[in-house]
Amino acid sequence: MDYQVVFAALETVCEDVVSLMSGPTDLPYGTVAKRLVTSMKQIQEHGRALKPVVRSFTAVYHHYDFDAQTPGNGYRTLVKVLLSCLLHIIHKGRYIASNCNSAFFRADHNSSEIEAYCSALCQLRALLHLAQRLLNDNDPGKLYSLHDGDLSRRFVQEYSSMHKACFYGRCLGFQFSPSLRPFLQTVVISMISYGETYGKQQSGLGMAALSLLTSGKYVIDPELRGIEFERITQNLDLHFWKSFWNLTESGLITGFSRIASRPVQVNFTLTLPPVTLHLPLALDPSLTAIVSPPIAHWGPGPVHMRLISWELREGQDSEELLAFSQNGPSTISASHLPWVQRQPRSPWLLIHFHGGGFVAQTSKSHENYLRTWSKELNVPILSVDYSLSPEAPFPRALEECFYAYCWALKNCHLLGSTAERVCLAGDSAGGNLCITVSMKIISSGIRIPDGIMAAYPATNLTIDASPSRLLTLIDPLLPLGVLTKCLNAYGGADCQTVQPAVGSSSLRDQFRDTAVLLGDLTQGASNWIQSFLNPMLTSGGLHLPSSTQRSSQSNETRRVSTNTPTPNCGGYTVYPQGFEPLRSECLAFIRPSSSPIIRNPFVSPVLAPNNLLRGLPPVHIVASALDALLDDSVMFAKKLRDMGQPVSLTVVEDLPHGFLSLSQLAKETEVAAEICVEQMRKIFQQENPMPALRKRSKLEETYLSTNPSG
Repeated sequence: MDYQVVFAALETVCEDVVSLMSGPTDLPYGTVAKRLVTSMKQIQEHGRALKPVVRSFTAVYHHYDFDAQTPGNGYRTLVKVLLSCLLHIIHKGRYIASNCNSAFFRADHNSSEIEAYCSALCQLRALLHLAQRLLNDNDPGKLYSLHDGDLSRRFVQEYSSMHKACFYGRCLGFQFSPSLRPFLQTVVISMISYGETYGKQQSGLGMAALSLLTSGKYVIDPELRGIEFERITQNLDLHFWKSFWNLTESGLITGFSRIASRPVQVNFTLTLPPVTLHLPLALDPSLTAIVSPPIAHWGPGPVHMRLISWELREGQDSEELLAFSQNGPSTISASHLPWVQRQPRSPWLLIHFHGGGFVAQTSKSHENYLRTWSKELNVPILSVDYSLSPEAPFPRALEECFYAYCWALKNCHLLGSTAERVCLAGDSAGGNLCITVSMKIISSGIRIPDGIMAAYPATNLTIDASPSRLLTLIDPLLPLGVLTKCLNAYGGADCQTVQPAVGSSSLRDQFRDTAVLLGDLTQGASNWIQSFLNPMLTSGGLHLPSSTQRSSQSNETRRVSTNTPTPNCGGYTVYPQGFEPLRSECLAFIRPSSSPIIRNPFVSPVLAPNNLLRGLPPVHIVASALDALLDDSVMFAKKLRDMGQPVSLTVVEDLPHGFLSLSQLAKETEVAAEICVEQMRKIFQQENPMPALRKRSKLEETYLSTNPSG
C-alpha cells in the first residue's frame, strides 16, 4: 500500500466534501453539513501533519524486521493501522460526496461516522508521535525500551488518560479483517452487557442469559457502546475478566463448539497424583533425574490434563490410564463399540499449553482447534490444565506444565504414543510456558522436546513500552488495563493463594438450579424491552445521553483537550505544538508491577541470558501483525537467531490476538491455523528429530557429582 497515494486521495476527498457542504446549497441538513465540514477540515489537518511522520517510519522500519522475508514489527503495524483508518475515511467521504443529494442519504448517520473516524485519527496521530519517541530513544534495531523507565511510565500515563471510546463504537475493529468485525462487535456487546450484571447474585449462566437480553441498546447505539466498553476495560477487576472469559466453557457454548468442530474418539480429562518421577538423563540414560511434583504456594498437589485423539490407539483405553480419569472405564464409550478398531501407537506426541492470560480458561476452551490438530496431524494431544492466577501465581503453572511433560515422557505408552518425536505447542500464555518449560527441561538434564510451536507468545511480561504495545490503546481484545492485570496476577502482585479442592471446577457455579435461570431470563427480557421504549434508561450507573448530547460532550472533550498543557517527557514535549490527543473523562488506574519476578527469565524469556536459552529445540513462532504482542515475538526470534539457535517466525496479516480460538469464524483465521499445523508437521517430520547433544550445564555437573548413582 503506497502511503503517498493514500494521503493524496485523502486530501482530494476532504476538499470535495468541504466544497460540497460549504458552498451555496439546498441541502436540507444545514447543521449536519457544518459538522461534516468541521470534521473533514480536522481530518485534513491531521493528514497533512501525519504524512511526514509516516514517511520517516517507512524509511527505517524494515531495519526492525526479523529478516527481509518476514516483514513485521510494531512500527510497520502502526503505519498499517493508520492507513487502514484513512482508507475508511476516504471510502466514507467518497460515498458522502456522491450521495449527499440522494433522498435516501442518512445525513446524521454519515456525519457521526466521519466524526468517529476523525477522533480515531486524532488518537492514532498521538500513537505515532509516541512511537517516534521510541524510535529516537531506543537502541538501533531494538523494539523494546528495556532500560528507559521514563518511556514506559509515559506509555502507561498516556493509556490512562487518553480517550479510547471511539475505537470501540463505530470504528470497532476497522483494522482487522472485515469478516471478523461482526464477531468483535458481538464480543464487545457481550462484555458490556455482562458487566451490567456482574456482581449480582446470579449464576454465571444466568448472568450470560441476562446479558444477552439486555444488549439491544448497544447494537443500535455505537457511541454508548464505546463509552461503556472504555469504562469496563479500564477499571473492572480481574475477577470480572476471569468470569467473562470462562463463559466460553459453559455447557451451552462448548456444546455448540463441539458440534462445529471435528469429532474425536478420545476426549477425557486426567488427574495425576503428586508422586515423584524418575526419568533418564539425556546424556547418560543409565542415570536418572528426580522430578518432584509441583509444590509452589500450597505444597504438592494434583495436575489436571486432557487427552484428545482422533483415533483410539493402544493404551488409551487401558485400565492403567483410565484409573487417572474420574469417570473410569466409562470415559471411552467408543472402545466398547465393535466397529471401532484400536490403532497402533503413534510415533508422535503433541503436548499443549492453553492461553488465557495465565488467569482464565482450560483445555475445554481450546478443544475446537485441538480436535482439528489431532485429525490433521493424526497425533494424540495432551493438553495441560495448569493452575491459574491470581490464586496460583508463578511458578505454579510452570511447575505443573513441566511435571506433566515429564509424566507424559514416562507414560507415553498410555497416551497412544511411542514419543519418538515430541512437540510442545501453545498460544499466548501457553506459548510462554512452552518456552519456559523447555528452559527448565534443559536445566534438569532430561530429554528436550523436538520442537516448539508458539502462537503469538507472551515473551516479555513487563509493561516496557514498544511500538506494538501501543496497540493496547485501541485493541478490543487486549487493552492495556486487562493485560496489566493478567501480568501482575501471574507475577504475584497482591495475590492471595488458596489451595484448590481436588477435582473442583471453576465453572461449577454456572449450573445452578433452573428456577434462578428462568427468573434471570424473565427480568432480562423486561429490561431489554424497556431499553427500546426508554432511551434515557440508566445502565451500570451511567446516564445514557441522547446522540446530540453525546456529540456535545465529545466536542466539549475536544475543547478541554485543547486547553490541556502539552505533556512533557524527558525534557521535551512528546507532541508537536498545537496538537494534543483527546482525553477521557473516565481515567484508568494502571499499576505496573514493581515485583522483580516479572523480569525473572522463566517469566519473561526474552530477558533470559543466552546460557539459559542455549540448547532450546527449534522454535517456530506464528504471530499476527495486528497483535499488541507482536514485538515480543520479533525480539525473541531475533535473540534466538543471533545466538545461532534454530528459529522461524511467520507473521500473518489482519488478525487479532487469539486467532487460533477464532479459526472457524473466517477464512483468514482458518489459514493462520493451518500455518500453525504446518509448523508442527515440520517438527514431527524433520530428518533429525533429536537436537544435537550439548555440553553439560553446571547444574547437571553438580547433580551428577552429588548423585553418582542417579
